[in-house]
Amino acid sequence: MISAIPLENLPEITPGFDLASAVVEALARRPEPLTLRSDDVLVIAHKAISKREGRTVSLASVRPGPRALEIAAQQSRDARHVQVVLDESRDVIRVSAGVLITETRHGYICANSGVDASNVPGDDTVLMLPLDPDGSARELRARLRELTGVAPGIVITDSFGRAWRVGQCDVAIGCAGIRPLEDWRGGFDAHGRELHATVIAVADQLAATADLARRKDGQQPVILVRGAGRHVSADDGPGAAELIRAREHDLFR
Repeated sequence: MISAIPLENLPEITPGFDLASAVVEALARRPEPLTLRSDDVLVIAHKAISKREGRTVSLASVRPGPRALEIAAQQSRDARHVQVVLDESRDVIRVSAGVLITETRHGYICANSGVDASNVPGDDTVLMLPLDPDGSARELRARLRELTGVAPGIVITDSFGRAWRVGQCDVAIGCAGIRPLEDWRGGFDAHGRELHATVIAVADQLAATADLARRKDGQQPVILVRGAGRHVSADDGPGAAELIRAREHDLFR
């Protein structure tokens, strides 16, 4: 059985915040205290990581360039916000009503390079993705090992839209101690047929599972997922970078 347990009453996260210590304390003060286990997975909304790493920018400090001004005029948007999106992108895939579809510096294809103003203190501040989400996951895992003696799996998430589907779904943008993919190719289904294309996005499924337990208005950035231990690895593993589809296999570009 897989369970997803939100951690309550975490304080507002500021640059340099010791998130690992806060997680351990939140587990201990539950009505039924929990002790972190090596086969647990902690699924963390990237905003907690980005805030800790100081990945905010005041729009008052941004000077939009000609391209940002042009796009902002087309979309009736704040040109300063558009400039931050462009600064965080490796490529602009499409400009449409109200949104830019971009490739981030990490290689993820998403809306507005993940730049967002929701759940961010201040009316003139936007939050960006971590510079290195896999590195952030490895750092947090190492800190938890230092504090508790165990190293759970770590998944860092963001909400992405999906081609051909309505609505957003949380996906993994960083992970450590998790095998992000489970490759069934060469195996067999229940009827003995060989599998040729089945590769399960385990890290994304953990991200989506955790999001079902999180209240979007409840300040619950950290979810403990228990029961997925077979996907946890002793080493940090390849990270969520393994989930990025090679450009030559991207059917949408």
